[in-house]
Amino acid sequence: MTKQTRTIDIAIGCGLAVAGIAIMRAGGRKAQRSPVHTHIDTARMFNGSSALLALSVLTDSATEHYRGSFDNPAMYTPLVVSTLALFAGLHGGSDRQPARHPVRNSIYAGAALAGIAGTGFHLYNITKRPGGWSWHNLFYAAPIGAPMALLLSGTLGAVAERLRDEPAHEPCLFGMPAGQALALVTSAGIAGTLGEVALLHFRGSFQNPAMYAPIVVAPIASALLVDAALAHPREHWFTRLWLRVTTALGFIGVGFHARGVARAQGGWRNWSQNLFNGPPLPAPPSFSALALAGLAALRLRETEK
Repeated sequence: MTKQTRTIDIAIGCGLAVAGIAIMRAGGRKAQRSPVHTHIDTARMFNGSSALLALSVLTDSATEHYRGSFDNPAMYTPLVVSTLALFAGLHGGSDRQPARHPVRNSIYAGAALAGIAGTGFHLYNITKRPGGWSWHNLFYAAPIGAPMALLLSGTLGAVAERLRDEPAHEPCLFGMPAGQALALVTSAGIAGTLGEVALLHFRGSFQNPAMYAPIVVAPIASALLVDAALAHPREHWFTRLWLRVTTALGFIGVGFHARGVARAQGGWRNWSQNLFNGPPLPAPPSFSALALAGLAALRLRETEK
């Protein structure tokens, strides 16, 4: 590895560390606010998590669909929808109003529908190939789990908008306390994201021991959120700690993926090829987005009776 590629790796790693610390410190400042504002702060955090997921989808789909030469006009859809969801999430993250925003709500609904449709397209892409359902096609055809990130982005955003309509005193979602419902939703999102990561790291034969990290950390985070949702509300300090570790894992993962690109022949000098064929840079922050949503859900859960 050349000195230039090492410098790029260090710069990327430092930038991601600073971003992760800033986001986690912002979440800590919100936790100090009056309990009456907790459900609005939780909604804002879910808007922010939706935005981070949308950014991941935008960059990943732009890269992968460009590599596919946008052979199908429908391949432009996730770029448009994820861009709208990104702006909706950024707007929602700064909005303290205790009422859903109709435009944001519509964008999130569209993102969820686009994620479902995209999953259908990717499933069709796998089945139409020679051999149909096979390990080779699961590894190298359109990634089956990628559009689900757009569905998750829309879901987190839509849930945030619905939460804004709830009263500050004992807000409810889906017939249960809001914190409990949000913890279960986030746990399911982490579990679903884990499936795609496990498949792709298995394809990579876990050649770097660090590739086991998300396989170990994410299931525990998902299980701890389920425990927080089903157990009697109390302070879950270990769950909070583990979710912060999961948040950091997502940002650190981008650094490892950048290192994977740098280690390919030509490194970053040959970025036009290695960026497409190397590990996907936008993928790991999906864990960070969901872990941050989990922290917000946990904060609300701990205030419930």
